[in-house]
Amino acid sequence: MQTRMQNPAMVLTDAMGPIQQVLKAVQTGGVDGEILELVHLRVSQINGCSSCVDAGAKTARKAGVSEERLATVVAWRETPYFTDEERAALELAEAATRMADRADAVTDEIWDAAASYFDEKQLASIVLMIGVTNMFNRLNATTRQIAGAWG
Repeated sequence: MQTRMQNPAMVLTDAMGPIQQVLKAVQTGGVDGEILELVHLRVSQINGCSSCVDAGAKTARKAGVSEERLATVVAWRETPYFTDEERAALELAEAATRMADRADAVTDEIWDAAASYFDEKQLASIVLMIGVTNMFNRLNATTRQIAGAWG
């Protein structure tokens, strides 16, 4: 596989700063770093973004996510390695990423489950992480960014 072009956020240099500011804001929402990394990884898996899956696994590892959890986040529903809080965040991430799969993509049931564990600021952090991850997945997959190329 060959990269089609450099990541668009790197080509249009004025884009990267605001994106990094959003990611910095995500970190201030009070959500455990492992949960944010699991959300990022799961969204990237759904979207088939090899660059983000690779980078996400490395970042999650640094945040303290165990190897067994990294290996099974793709099948989080069928494993005992995730807390109810993490499951609520992962379900929200999947629903918000697969919006075209059903008319009411993020049902009240999914939202209420997440809201039972996270306050409004934390939910804002998770939703922003989902959105930024989806954006990067689309940029990277469209331009065929190579896994591991970002260091």
